[in-house]
Amino acid sequence: MKKINAFEDIIAWQKARLFNKSVYTITNKNFERDFDLIRQIRRASVSISSNIAEGFERNTDKEFIHFLFVAKASAGEVRSQLYLALDLNYLTQKEFDQLSSEIIEISKLISGFITYLNK
Repeated sequence: MKKINAFEDIIAWQKARLFNKSVYTITNKNFERDFDLIRQIRRASVSISSNIAEGFERNTDKEFIHFLFVAKASAGEVRSQLYLALDLNYLTQKEFDQLSSEIIEISKLISGFITYLNK
């Protein structure tokens, strides 16, 4: 594994950053005027990258792992909200599949990182 010198080096953070942009873009055009869901899905999405960054900056594996678990929980929250957006026809099946695939990958990366840090 490549040495990580900054949270920006963490692949899960990089992918979460891109995912945030996708969430903002899609909620700007597809979510009608459902401001509550827009705010909630955006907040949960941003929480993923933010908690990875915050945990890394704590400089202890124990605290970092805690924040990675929070980030992973936020990824689960986003996945659940994507289902609601699909059910409300705010997302097409193709959009849902793409976003769902991305968030599952981010969640798996976070899980792998937690496992690595626990060793």
